[in-house]
Amino acid sequence: MSTRYENGKHQTATIALERHTDEHGVVGLTTPHPDRPLRRVQLATGLNIIEARNVYKTYRSRSVVVEALKGVTLSVASGEMVAIMGPSGSGKTTLLNCISGLDVVDDGEIIIDSHSLKGMSDDALSEYRAKSMGFVFQAFNLLPVLSARENVELPLVLAGVKSGAARERAMVKLEQVGLADWADHNPNELSGGQIQRVAIARALANDPAIVWADEPTGNLDSENTSQIMDLLCDLNESHGQTFVLVTHTQEVGSRTHRIVNMRDGLIESSSQSGSEGTS
Repeated sequence: MSTRYENGKHQTATIALERHTDEHGVVGLTTPHPDRPLRRVQLATGLNIIEARNVYKTYRSRSVVVEALKGVTLSVASGEMVAIMGPSGSGKTTLLNCISGLDVVDDGEIIIDSHSLKGMSDDALSEYRAKSMGFVFQAFNLLPVLSARENVELPLVLAGVKSGAARERAMVKLEQVGLADWADHNPNELSGGQIQRVAIARALANDPAIVWADEPTGNLDSENTSQIMDLLCDLNESHGQTFVLVTHTQEVGSRTHRIVNMRDGLIESSSQSGSEGTS
């Protein structure tokens, strides 16, 4: 079996996967290299786990030039939950893509746990993201041909975790998001809120130190938005993972530790949630 996997840059690649059944009749996923060990990136606890220093990013399309980021500087502490907010075109998603290593900056520097991303190859960046970061997107990006459990297993299998261990860890993550009973259901059998919970479980599969979320509640109604934010806040508090969210919803921003407001490619203000903005 092969499937198409879409990453945060909307690039696709064909992945060879095999379904197999163990001696207990349990179906699992493997890659052509199931025995390749997972090498973890251990992120040290420090004051700042994320730093963007004077970051610039410009997009060019024929005669159109868009200065998306104009010298942005931002620090995020380890274990902090930060919301990046602002109107459409303010640069918030571009900032998330740049500081997560999904996009390359034109100038400035991105530092993750004292390691600069500058000069890293695409392969090195991809490996680093897979081992130390998790991603949640508005569009969910689940593979429709896989069950909820298999979708959560996928990043583990691709990282070289053996099928049995990947299956066990996937079930633990689905239990954390309250979907253990739906593990064998495909995405088309789940509600929007359930699908996003699966996407969150997948993002947490490798126990990343940092979770990036681009409009994680953008396709959800108010009830499901509240439930997803309850889940993210609980995970942040109980596991100490750092969360950086892009959102246009004040309800979401107010649940985080800090709101960073952007406008015209610059940070306009940064404030503790519920307090007045400070530059």
